[in-house]
Amino acid sequence: MSQHPDVIETSSAELHRLGSGVGASRLVGGERSGHRAFESEMAEFLGVGDAMTLVSGYLVNVSLINFLMGPRDLVLIDELAHNSIFVGAKNGRYEYRTFEHNNLDDLERQLEDGRGDYRNVLVVVEGLYSMDGDIPDLPRLVDMKEKHDAWLLVDEAHSYGVLGKTGRGLCEHFGIDPRRIELGVGTLSKSFVSSGGFVCAEKSVIDWLRFCLPGFVYSVGLSPATLGAAQGALTHLKANPQRVERLHANSEFFRDHALACGLNTGDAIGCGVVPILFATPEQTMIVSQTLLDAGIYAPPIVQVGVPKDLPRIRFFISAEHTKAEMERAIGLIAEIVAGFEEADTEPRPAIAGT
Repeated sequence: MSQHPDVIETSSAELHRLGSGVGASRLVGGERSGHRAFESEMAEFLGVGDAMTLVSGYLVNVSLINFLMGPRDLVLIDELAHNSIFVGAKNGRYEYRTFEHNNLDDLERQLEDGRGDYRNVLVVVEGLYSMDGDIPDLPRLVDMKEKHDAWLLVDEAHSYGVLGKTGRGLCEHFGIDPRRIELGVGTLSKSFVSSGGFVCAEKSVIDWLRFCLPGFVYSVGLSPATLGAAQGALTHLKANPQRVERLHANSEFFRDHALACGLNTGDAIGCGVVPILFATPEQTMIVSQTLLDAGIYAPPIVQVGVPKDLPRIRFFISAEHTKAEMERAIGLIAEIVAGFEEADTEPRPAIAGT
């Protein structure tokens, strides 16, 4: 929606009304009328108590986890969670551990073995894993954290606007009351086509964080144009839930067609994010460059973003993609992969600099 006229108009209107920036932290002069209005509308849309925006989505996790947890506390993180979550966890005076990706048996064992040794326990997962396109078993997670008196943080950076019939995220996807989740984290850079991040929780918790969370207290508020774009996207999404239905249909078509062509999409459920995995980083780079030469922008992801033995190209599917576009991309990839298999040898690098 970043090029949608409604979004551009709303962003432009706020820019002309309030100027290009707010100049300071919201607590010391950076507050504008649009901030609270947008946060209230977002909270209502997601079905949570309240929401609070920060200037950076990365900053939300880094600041929030480190602020909430302290000595005698434990943070348990899915091993494939975003880097911002791990950076936030590593900076604190508490213990943190990982559990195997989406392996809730492993998580439950750790809770059963060690819950009594800690004052507070925070479990952290993502709503839609950005490199794999899969999701956690939220019903079981909620039951588990309630059974063991733990808190749950769900990073829905890639699932708000994507999962659920109307794009309200992982809770809507599973039909679970969002208020059963202690903390939700989102970004404004994906479905809400601007920049920044936000945290969702009960109103009393958000009221407290507004005066205490370092990432909010000591950072500038969202600029009017940024806020206007996010507001325009939220308004358009609420008024046009059929966009989410088209997104779901397109994503499932892309995944199913890729599988039918013999490509490896891993554990992707076919919703918004669909990776295609390759045997080697060299193959991944060759496919990405070939797609780019054909006018298809699909950057390779190797080593730093994913385990070095699982290189991939990650496709973000939108409601605007056509079947013809998706068939063309998959057809090109399948043709290249078939060439690799026919050669039956490790391909030599075909791109300058690799």
